[in-house]
Amino acid sequence: MATKHNYLDPRILNKVSRLEFRARQIVEGFISGMHRSPYRGYSVEFAEYRQYTPGDDIKHIDWKAWGRVDRYFVKQYEEETNLSCQILLDCSKSMTYGAGQAGMSKFDYGATVAASLSFLLQRQQDAVGAVLFDNEIRTVIPPRANPRQPFVITQALEQCRPDHRSDVDGVFSRLPAQIRRRGVVILISDLFLDLGRLETMLQQFGHQRQDVILLHLLHEDEVRFLFPGQTQFRGLETAEEILVDAPGLRRAYLAALEDFLRQIRQICSRCRSDHVFLHTGMPLDAALSAYLARRQSLRRGARRSGANPMGQEAEP
Repeated sequence: MATKHNYLDPRILNKVSRLEFRARQIVEGFISGMHRSPYRGYSVEFAEYRQYTPGDDIKHIDWKAWGRVDRYFVKQYEEETNLSCQILLDCSKSMTYGAGQAGMSKFDYGATVAASLSFLLQRQQDAVGAVLFDNEIRTVIPPRANPRQPFVITQALEQCRPDHRSDVDGVFSRLPAQIRRRGVVILISDLFLDLGRLETMLQQFGHQRQDVILLHLLHEDEVRFLFPGQTQFRGLETAEEILVDAPGLRRAYLAALEDFLRQIRQICSRCRSDHVFLHTGMPLDAALSAYLARRQSLRRGARRSGANPMGQEAEP
């Protein structure tokens, strides 16, 4: 049996057909490998109890409650506010690249990240929702903190069949309207679109005071470009084909890719959004780590400024 660390390898995970099981394994393995929970902070005013989650600081366990009911409960305090998170997943046809290969396609990888984040957020007792889109908004699942919510999201992901053109430019202007509650927005996409539209959408989210984490996902082939000799490339959405000398083209291709990534990083910087680059050869816990690191930084900033963890102004 693979170790939990190895189980985070996308090539191993690709052998698991059930997305729900795959996501659970990622979250369990990720949490068990952490020394302590980065999820929550504690202040002086007691608010309520919640069930103990592995990784919580044991000094906040109520041992009297354990003596009465033989279950662990952790004291929550006024500083803790439930997060509302909406996960936006690009399910356009360009995301199917890699299907049928040894590893994951971009969509399978992105869906696994989305499902894993939904399970992680639910374990934090936060509200999580999802929007699946291509050239249209296909599925909207409003954020809820219900324990069944990750299963609802996972079922929608499993039923999704990316088979539409990658014309996501038009839909980007409509995505902010789907999110009514301020919080965190996580966008998972290969970003094969007009970058001006991307910047406009991020600006709209900024006007709503959303905290945006952009998980920019490419296939490992698109990042390394290690194709041999004369390689025939076929379009996913057209019948166009092109024969190229791949090794001879590699240097120019990688330079163009770096320029593309630089432009996206600049856009995210201008819009105060986080840019996290991923490819399908990376362990799946990379996305979880990026999310948690961002949330930790938000909490630290909130404590310094008196704002709440989503970057909004504190309530009087």
